[in-house]
Amino acid sequence: MELSGAQIIWESLIREGVDTVFGYPGGTVINLYDALLDYPAIHHVLARHEQGACHMADGYSRASGRTGVVIATSGPGAMNLVTGLANAMLDSIPMVAITGQVRSNLLGSDAFQEIDVTGVTLPITKHNYLVQRPEDIAPAIREAFAVARTGRPGPVLVDITTDAQKLKGNFDWDAAAPKRHLRHIPRQPSEEALEQACRLIRHAKRPVILAGNGIRLSSAEAELCTLAEKLNVPVITTLMGINALPASHPLNMGMLGMHGESWTNKAVQGADLLIALGMRFSDRVTGDLKTFAPHAKKIHVDVDSSEIDKNVKVDVPVVADLRAALTAMLPRLEAMEHDEWLGHIRSTKGEAQAEAILGHEGLIQAPQVIHEIWKATEGKALMVSDVGQNQMWEAQYYKHEHGLITSGGLGTMGFGLPAAIGAKMGRPDREVWIVAGDGGFQMNIQELMTIIQEGLKVNIAVVNNGYLGMVRQWQELFYERRYASTPILSPDFVKVAAAYGIAGESVSSFDDVAPAIQRARAESGSYLIEFRVEPELSVFPMVPAGASLHDMLRRPEHAKATAKKKAGKR
Repeated sequence: MELSGAQIIWESLIREGVDTVFGYPGGTVINLYDALLDYPAIHHVLARHEQGACHMADGYSRASGRTGVVIATSGPGAMNLVTGLANAMLDSIPMVAITGQVRSNLLGSDAFQEIDVTGVTLPITKHNYLVQRPEDIAPAIREAFAVARTGRPGPVLVDITTDAQKLKGNFDWDAAAPKRHLRHIPRQPSEEALEQACRLIRHAKRPVILAGNGIRLSSAEAELCTLAEKLNVPVITTLMGINALPASHPLNMGMLGMHGESWTNKAVQGADLLIALGMRFSDRVTGDLKTFAPHAKKIHVDVDSSEIDKNVKVDVPVVADLRAALTAMLPRLEAMEHDEWLGHIRSTKGEAQAEAILGHEGLIQAPQVIHEIWKATEGKALMVSDVGQNQMWEAQYYKHEHGLITSGGLGTMGFGLPAAIGAKMGRPDREVWIVAGDGGFQMNIQELMTIIQEGLKVNIAVVNNGYLGMVRQWQELFYERRYASTPILSPDFVKVAAAYGIAGESVSSFDDVAPAIQRARAESGSYLIEFRVEPELSVFPMVPAGASLHDMLRRPEHAKATAKKKAGKR
């Protein structure tokens, strides 16, 4: 049938199963938005900024497991998507961005609001397209969705000129089936790799499973649990892999890395086998590569062959979809016992977290806030964290049973609030909490209005310590407390929330923390709590950048002494 390009876009999205999109209108997508009125099956969420819309699509995808869709106009609109696209790229989030572009005959002329968006976004998308004819729209969109969600997921951008949207062309959905996306379909695990991996597992005395974001991306949570229980092996997660196994599971030892637990880092350093599942061996996980897991053989299962040996040389690479690899591996392995190894790890736990969550007189300690939210929600809330100290405290002190949504690879301040909106849109049945610092929260604070416009129930915890906290922590430990541009003033967050129509309160006493959380949960609409916390509390443990994983700073006095010693050597 013959349709306008704008109609073809909506018809294509509906056939891809899309019912929710996030965006912001503008001149080069005005035809697209005009046609939207004829497609009531699609709900459009009007963000207050294109970056916010992109993070909403990201959070929606993570929460729902579907491909997020974001729409923006050309020029500044498309450029405002860049941070969100980069964030989705580094965290492997399936997303399709549709941007408007100037008329075909104006391309390359520096026309009003013309930017070469495909050129700009080439390094931060899995693929992108420039479409100049209406009949090319459906094939581009179909292939964009196939590429975005096949193999290692990621964002794909489709840039469509205004004349392609306005002119009519033939719409044939079947003929538009993707022709080239087959190269993104992951290979099946090779027999040789599976046998080599199983041989190493059978002979290991001190094995550790490292669970990354790939567990969630491949929906392999059940297979991971079965593998861990069959082998009786400790599971240690990355920040992005916190979702992999419920925190209450006895084999879940917690998070490793720069702000991981001391016992998990020590376990990795003492292991004789690492079974790395869907993780990138990021610098935040490994510390000094020369001293990372020095006694361990390494198995790396990942769908993306480019990740193999990129950071850490491995002994057995298994390039395949993670779920398929684990499914093939499980029947080849017999039940095993590693009680002595597990007992050793558990004996090193100690009471590392206890002091920070005990009640104190005076100012609130930030970990107390997270601990109280965990107690109130029993670990079952869908948590969304922003970036910085609040992110690390959330990861350390909220014992996740079901999920955490956060910006891992890019570390994007301002991600939390819009991502929480998208998460709630994707999972309206879940209780959603966002934890944000006073700095990051102000970066996309305007999206509070989107919460009201959509009638959403989101609980907001703003951890206000008066600083850009993580940078301040580094300045304290390694730059002799020279707090350059890290003290930050904030508005009255409760009054700001009220101006948007959101109820809230400010809390500065530990005794008021739990009651405030209960009031937030009981409120029918969204609720904001500003927690005024100890200004100069730091996140510990901490592995300094470039240090070995076992060289953790465990408390402020230890950290300051180590920093002073290193400064003396310089």
